[in-house]
Amino acid sequence: MNCLLIYDISDDHKRAKVADVCLDYGLDRLQYSAFGGNISRNLQEELFLKVCGVLGKAAGNVQLIPICGKDWQVRRVYIRETVES
Repeated sequence: MNCLLIYDISDDHKRAKVADVCLDYGLDRLQYSAFGGNISRNLQEELFLKVCGVLGKAAGNVQLIPICGKDWQVRRVYIRETVES
C-alpha cells in the first residue's frame, strides 16, 4: 500500500536521521520533509515506530498517511527543475 510520510522536526540531526530511515525503507523524497512510496501496512507501522523512536522526546510532528492504490494512481504531480541560463 502506498503511503505518505511527512514531518516537521526542528532538530537538524533528528530530521536527517528520519530522512535516512525513510530512504532505508525504500521511500522516495517528495519534498524536503516528505517521503512517499509503496510499502506494506506492516512495514508502514514499523517505519512509523522507528521514526517516532528517532524523534524520542524532542519536539516534532510526524504523520504517516496510507493512500490506496487507486488514489495514488490519480494523484497529480508537477515538477519543474531549475533552468540554467
